Amino acid sequence: MNFEGLDPGLAEYAPAMHSALDPVLDAHLNPSLLQNVELDPEGVALEALPVQESVHIMEGVYSELHSVVAEVGVPVSVSHFDLHEEMLWVGSHGGHATSFFGPALERYSSFQVNGSDDIRQIQSLENGILFLTKNNLKYMARGGLIIFDYLLDENEDMHSLLLTDSSTLLVGGLQNHILEIDLNTVQETQKYAVEMPGVTIMRQTNRFFFCGHTSGKVSLRDLRTFKVEHEFDAFSGSLSDFDVHGNLLAACGFSSRLTGLACDRFLKVYDLRMMRAITPLQVHVDPAFLRFIPTYTSRLAIISQSGQCQFCEPTGLANPADIFHVNPVGPLLMTFDVSASKQALAFGDSEGCVHLWTDSPEPSFNPYSRETEFALPCLVDSLPPLDWSQDLLPLSLIPVPLTTDTLLSDWPAANSAPAPRRAPPVDAEILRTMKKVGFIGYAPNPRTRLRNQIPYRLKESDSEFDSFSQVTESPVGREEEPHLHMVSKKYRKVTIKYSKLGLEDFDFKHYNKTLFAGLEPHIPNAYCNCMIQVLYFLEPVRCLIQNHLCQKEFCLACELGFLFHMLDLSRGDPCQGNNFLRAFRTIPEASALGLILADSDEASGKGNLARLIQRWNRFILTQLHQDMQELEVPQAYRGAGGSSFCSSGDSVIGQLFSCEMENCSLCRCGSETVRASSTLLFTLSYPDGSNSDKTGKNYDFAQVLKRSICLDQNTQAWCDNCEKYQPTIQTRNIRHLPDILVINCEVNSSKEADFWRMQAEVAFKMAVKKHSGEISKNKEFALADWKELGSPECVLVCPSIEELKNVWLPFSIRMKMTKNKGLDVCNWTDGDEMQWGPARAEEEHGVYVYDLMATVVHILDSRTGGSLVAHIKVGETYHQRKEGVTHQQWYLFNDFLIEPIDKHEAVQFDMNWKVPAILYYVKRNLNSRYNLNIKNPIEASVLLAEASLARKQRKTHTTFIPLMLNEMPQIGDLVGLDAEFVTLNEEEAELRSDGTKSTIKPSQMSVARITCVRGQGPNEGIPFIDDYISTQEQVVDYLTQYSGIKPGDLDAKISSKHLTTLKSTYLKLRFLIDIGVKFVGHGLQKDFRVINLMVPKDQVLDTVYLFHMPRKRMISLRFLAWYFLDLKIQGETHDSIEDARTALQLYRKYLELSKNGTEPESFHKVLKGLYEKGRKMDWKVPEPEGQTSPKNAAVFSSVLAL
Repeated sequence: MNFEGLDPGLAEYAPAMHSALDPVLDAHLNPSLLQNVELDPEGVALEALPVQESVHIMEGVYSELHSVVAEVGVPVSVSHFDLHEEMLWVGSHGGHATSFFGPALERYSSFQVNGSDDIRQIQSLENGILFLTKNNLKYMARGGLIIFDYLLDENEDMHSLLLTDSSTLLVGGLQNHILEIDLNTVQETQKYAVEMPGVTIMRQTNRFFFCGHTSGKVSLRDLRTFKVEHEFDAFSGSLSDFDVHGNLLAACGFSSRLTGLACDRFLKVYDLRMMRAITPLQVHVDPAFLRFIPTYTSRLAIISQSGQCQFCEPTGLANPADIFHVNPVGPLLMTFDVSASKQALAFGDSEGCVHLWTDSPEPSFNPYSRETEFALPCLVDSLPPLDWSQDLLPLSLIPVPLTTDTLLSDWPAANSAPAPRRAPPVDAEILRTMKKVGFIGYAPNPRTRLRNQIPYRLKESDSEFDSFSQVTESPVGREEEPHLHMVSKKYRKVTIKYSKLGLEDFDFKHYNKTLFAGLEPHIPNAYCNCMIQVLYFLEPVRCLIQNHLCQKEFCLACELGFLFHMLDLSRGDPCQGNNFLRAFRTIPEASALGLILADSDEASGKGNLARLIQRWNRFILTQLHQDMQELEVPQAYRGAGGSSFCSSGDSVIGQLFSCEMENCSLCRCGSETVRASSTLLFTLSYPDGSNSDKTGKNYDFAQVLKRSICLDQNTQAWCDNCEKYQPTIQTRNIRHLPDILVINCEVNSSKEADFWRMQAEVAFKMAVKKHSGEISKNKEFALADWKELGSPECVLVCPSIEELKNVWLPFSIRMKMTKNKGLDVCNWTDGDEMQWGPARAEEEHGVYVYDLMATVVHILDSRTGGSLVAHIKVGETYHQRKEGVTHQQWYLFNDFLIEPIDKHEAVQFDMNWKVPAILYYVKRNLNSRYNLNIKNPIEASVLLAEASLARKQRKTHTTFIPLMLNEMPQIGDLVGLDAEFVTLNEEEAELRSDGTKSTIKPSQMSVARITCVRGQGPNEGIPFIDDYISTQEQVVDYLTQYSGIKPGDLDAKISSKHLTTLKSTYLKLRFLIDIGVKFVGHGLQKDFRVINLMVPKDQVLDTVYLFHMPRKRMISLRFLAWYFLDLKIQGETHDSIEDARTALQLYRKYLELSKNGTEPESFHKVLKGLYEKGRKMDWKVPEPEGQTSPKNAAVFSSVLAL
């Protein structure tokens, strides 16, 4: 604050006069304030006492809560609310600092900062407090310890400081410069020149530094260069105070009169958008301080030195009724501050008193304050009594002084020699499977111990060890369930770590070394990624879906076909199902079934993923079945006729998955009702009392499956003969078996989990007994001797012990339809096939063999909320297309992690962390039953003219000319492409303790406009696609400055643009990709990613990479256009037509400079000059005098003439 024009007696105040204050009561001090206060010989209060014990505070109205004495008779020079803790800091004219804790203003600390000069500003940091005096900057801990003491030039007269970031400080005063100080090195890093008489007040926003001068001016300076950008001449005399909020700047000060300076009752208010003054605000007090207090409105608090305070709006009229009075002990108020929460106001007066005004009885100074550290009380005199009769009494409770002398309790050196424990014996399973290379042995982890933990046996009777029943020695193991450590790393939930470049520098190849494509998990409701992979690797389903195309805007079969096409084109790069999941969210049945998860539930794992994916499995099969039953040939997409699978009206999904059944209901009256039905999947029904059956009764999986398919149950049902509900016996018989058998396991409770665990244990014992018997026939050794069981000689005879554990599920099952409508189901092994012959020959007699193709499992991990993964047996056709080999292999699909696994791992379910959810069995030789040819259903007619969805679009608004039949693109043709986006969900990020930002979840973008321009021919540069994409989802940010999209452009009711559906424009781009055109654009990688397209790399010509040097920054399209083409584009907003045409011109320029790529060295010199020019220009294009852009080119006149 500037003290010119204030009380002359106060301006001449000398702190040295108060160094020896007599213990007498000041004439201006309220006698009631110092009741029961003792003064020490120096005349300073020993403790601050509150004035009032209880004050009634009206909620929402500021009134006085507490008043305390900081330093008797010494004026308060500055006050400051701590930004990190619930504290108020006060500095005096005597150089003394005092802090008060909480709204009760309890004294926390008090210490001397400077012996002679007054404290002029206080700034709180995370680890301490900055104090500014006339020529000294001191950084002290909140308790009073000095962290650093920075002495300025003794000729300096500093008045203000400004913290620009966590480690940089600006200090200004009555001199012709401002200092920049690095708080880490405590050194002056920069000195900025300012005009005299200097700067006394500094503020900062995200646009400018604001500097207040004693001459009455306020200057706006650039955040990087500190150059003056604008200047307001506020007052003719002097500036008293100013504040900035939003787009408004308000200032108070003094005007020159004939008699001298006079306090001006008009506040000057400036609009920072137009950089001009608006109507001054007349107030009814003499303003000395002002602050914005933005709560519900942008209120201004104006304070006079006499104690009057008035609230008013900066653009309204001041009301005398809004004035309240602060009752200072001294004649003048010296300082004023507002807390960060806007709930508290602090006033300091000229007699050393501090007044706290609040708008609630229990205010908080900050929205999120950390806990304040208080001094610990002395514990020496308050030690608890010790009971020596207790054996476990901790003697460490007795404080012992640090000494180097020998203590009575010290043991002799002979008795305290270190004696390590003997290492436990190596597990026999490790010795059995160990292979030696030189003198080092290698063995797979048997997983009978926790990783890196070897518990010691204290008793010889502990003959057997169970890793799940032992208490782990690690403290971490005690905090978490021990079995959580058993989750294999490849099964854990995978996450994407985002950097400044987004996904560009994330190494997906580390998680997927195959050529198959994974799926990204950060999209809402991406829990179904594993099931999408299962459907994709069913060859008949993949071909059927890709042959489908219909007229519905949100068709799951169409979107799934587009996603399958991306998976086909990918060579190991992950894909994302944005468009498929967006269509999935629009279907009412999905929401009704609870399949749409909120982001919070998905991130925390609150939903039961096993139940969720089983419901999703039933829903997707039903939805695809319904989509395929539509026989109407779409008119909008010509060439999308019937699929190649069948010509009838039946759904091919029904032919693949549907099972025809006969349901019979028998009432006790003898009446029998028979009706036919069909189902797309079955749910396992487990035997009753499985949890209480401790004998370990053996059930084959085939028995349980037959029980679940041919279900017999007693239930209440309506009987037409009895005309009431009666107990009935319901039976279900099979008429026709499906080609793909889908089973929901329904392991939703501990009862079903115990059943699986028990059957796996019984199957393990039987398998060990069987294989050990086979070995004993060939070799003579004891059953307990397992050393030979895993040797190479026995590999073909029996599997290893690890492969037999936790296995109950068969790889194949045999099903037979009997003549009396019965069904026989049995497990099928390779040995059975050798005995009975090939299954193909028996199909003529109603006998079918089903092979396990996929298992979807739920991974239990409370640390990450769990996840869903799939084991999939990938067939020969997929390997042939991707890798050029013909074989079958099991793979683990965990979102974008793909890894080949052993086939036994697909059927091993450790119910402690790996729970089966869905099983897929397919008929042997299934692919030979169907026509697997894929005919691209998208034809060139999608590029022809189409009607707009917008009701108000007129021909005069048309910005493109559709392609004619003779202009249809051919392979290798150039097409300029650009897309604009809007934001659906904001980015989720967190700030680390070191100040860096970490992206948790990126912002969700949606394409809003797609433009394609001709790349050759007489109409080169004229767009043939300029579609605005209608969206039904809520748009959070239209990004108008960067996209040119305005609210209403995407609304069919009010838009004047050519509005289409995303599916319609997607088909146009898919046709261009399939025909083999080359896309030219700037930053196409992000464009294709948001549009959800996979484009082969040889069809993309991106100017970002054409004009890029390795390990250098990427260059913007605007700068490239200015440098190479002398065009100034993207003046106010971006325009996709302008950007696409400019990218085409840049590509032509690239071919010219590089001689069609034949002279890379000369082009390298051009790039080098480009980067040198960019560094000199700070990569900014100079402001245009008369802006020209490709929009104004003559080639565009034909478009405007439409």
